[in-house]
Amino acid sequence: MIYHSTRNSALSVSSAEAIAQGISADGGLFVPAFIPELTAADFESLKGLSYAERAARLLQLYLTDFTPEELRECTEAAYASGSFETPDVQEISVLADGSMLLELWHGPTCAFKDMALQILPHFLTRAIRKTGTDKEVVILTATSGDTGKAALAGFRDVPGTKIMVFYPEDGVSSMQKRQMQTQEGANVRVCAVKGNFDDCQNGVKAIFTDPEMQKALAENGMQFSSANSINWGRLVPQIVYYVSAYVTMLEKDILKPGDRFALTVPTGNFGNILAAWYAKQMGVPIHRLVCASNINKVLTDFIGTGVYDRRREFHATVSPSMDILISSNLERLLYHMTGGSDTQIKAWFGALKTEGRYEIPLELCHRIQAEFSGSFWDDAATKAMIGKVFAENGYLSDTHTAVGICAARDYNAHAAEQLPMLIASTANPYKFGAAVLEAIGGDTDADEYEVLARLEAKSGMAVPKALAELKTKTVRFTDSVAQDEMPAYVREKLGVK
Repeated sequence: MIYHSTRNSALSVSSAEAIAQGISADGGLFVPAFIPELTAADFESLKGLSYAERAARLLQLYLTDFTPEELRECTEAAYASGSFETPDVQEISVLADGSMLLELWHGPTCAFKDMALQILPHFLTRAIRKTGTDKEVVILTATSGDTGKAALAGFRDVPGTKIMVFYPEDGVSSMQKRQMQTQEGANVRVCAVKGNFDDCQNGVKAIFTDPEMQKALAENGMQFSSANSINWGRLVPQIVYYVSAYVTMLEKDILKPGDRFALTVPTGNFGNILAAWYAKQMGVPIHRLVCASNINKVLTDFIGTGVYDRRREFHATVSPSMDILISSNLERLLYHMTGGSDTQIKAWFGALKTEGRYEIPLELCHRIQAEFSGSFWDDAATKAMIGKVFAENGYLSDTHTAVGICAARDYNAHAAEQLPMLIASTANPYKFGAAVLEAIGGDTDADEYEVLARLEAKSGMAVPKALAELKTKTVRFTDSVAQDEMPAYVREKLGVK
């Protein structure tokens, strides 16, 4: 499998090179030259396998310069080593209205990012060897909350790597911040940015593509890579869990082979729903992809109008991992849908950078609308849905999942055809304890750990051990910089002049 840059179709790299680099030097994202297709027999052959076994088979379709043995080693280390609290890795729960939640948060940091970031370090260390470099890899990552902790946990003390995470100073939950600030490991570094997630992301991309910074790193025996979903090695494991979920629904007789279903994904950076789109192109019979947003509704507006405009008020919400105005992975979708037009991608995303907006042709907008629906929900609706679902059948959802449930129910209320609905559940509710406790009628006038205790008492759902233990961990990282200070901070902490 060859990979091209979305901004230079003539550039061809292997999967190992795409993973090792993280992002193309031209600022583009790496995409596969074609999308593999699965047959009914292929889906049947995945039945009865463990999640690690399914993942190894599916990853072989995309990571063709990794041997089957290497991929089995990677998937066993990530998914079968006891780091996930459930042997199935992901679980499906059914709500009172019949919709299903695909729980992707049973990993060590209690968020769906673990599904990819437990395996990415295994990919990356092998990719570095395959590309013949002996450089130390510096993982540079922007996070809106969950990616940061999952990446830090995944790369902690991995030989030959350093990891540096930037997060918006006031744009993550107190529990997310605590998870990052207390991270252990000799090769990790965490820093707040005075701004929002887009400031963090723009700052990291600028550092990645700065020739002077790249030269300085090379002279010091280092190179950059990324743990964000701009890195193909982070996105491809997310395709796996949607294919696996479909196979599980076949196994449980929820669906018959070929039965269509709808899928709702709460998303801000578009990576999670893009992975579902790839799964659909591979043959998973997803009838409709419902893109669920909070009040930062740039994706809802884009799907509805074909205009992407980041020039708007930024809102800090109770679903902070979706507080994003620049959705990086949309670039990959548009590249595929334009038949690989790197010229058009460069024009659109150049305009987004310089003018703050771009507009796609009406015909392309209609093609996107044929596959995607979008809706947005504010904090009041989000909390109301958490309370409603808890009252209906005692199920406790986090704020991001609740946005997804809102969107799914709204879609079903207006759909011409009623199909089974699967909703991506992206985080353990305890990561956003105060908002969730308030939503089910609890008193939040307490510190974050008392809030967790009250939520446990009221809901009957146990506090995850990984979060409960944070209370006694030492805060290691309190640095904070402005966006324009990020390059100097990176140079200082890496000892690069």
